[in-house]
Amino acid sequence: MPKWTQRQERTRRHFYEAFSELIKIQGFQTITVKDIVERAGYNRSTFYVHFQDKFELAANLLELMLKGLEVAVGEPYLYGEKVYTTKLKAPSFNIIHYIYKHRLFFELLNVEDTIPGLHTRMPLTITKIYQEQFKFETINHQPVNMDMFKHYTSYGFYGLMMQWIASGYEKSEDALIKDIIELTKTHIYAFEFIGKPQEMEP
Repeated sequence: MPKWTQRQERTRRHFYEAFSELIKIQGFQTITVKDIVERAGYNRSTFYVHFQDKFELAANLLELMLKGLEVAVGEPYLYGEKVYTTKLKAPSFNIIHYIYKHRLFFELLNVEDTIPGLHTRMPLTITKIYQEQFKFETINHQPVNMDMFKHYTSYGFYGLMMQWIASGYEKSEDALIKDIIELTKTHIYAFEFIGKPQEMEP
């Protein structure tokens, strides 16, 4: 993957933002490169330095945002850290802060004609996070099929995120986190962070 300068990264970010805004206005299928460059305030030659076409732009944006989501979840935790749900605090849900911070992108979940793959990749990414970064202990150590449990809880969380986004963030981050903490206490006793240690990241 090429290394971009700060200026190039800023240019790419402008293209991503313009593209996201256009999707919300007119849907993905009808957008042209001309539309993107005009809204971003660049010329076509600059666009083609960074992307082959709108499909590559869309794929790169999707990967960037979902990878960022995976990283954001683990930021509050140390490798091997065990957290009891009775002690959960707002920083444990950095994922919600990430979604709100990047709401221009995540609001595209509400658009029918949106980035290809977004509607399927988003819930799968949350499930992947649950599977790869956490070990859960159920209330009273109730034996369950843990793979099914992680799918069940991750899709429930995804549903709550969809509802929050669709409501226009009617609840504040803090209020939403407080509600989710109370829900979490009903079925999870504790969890251990088993994500990749920071020093092992490439």
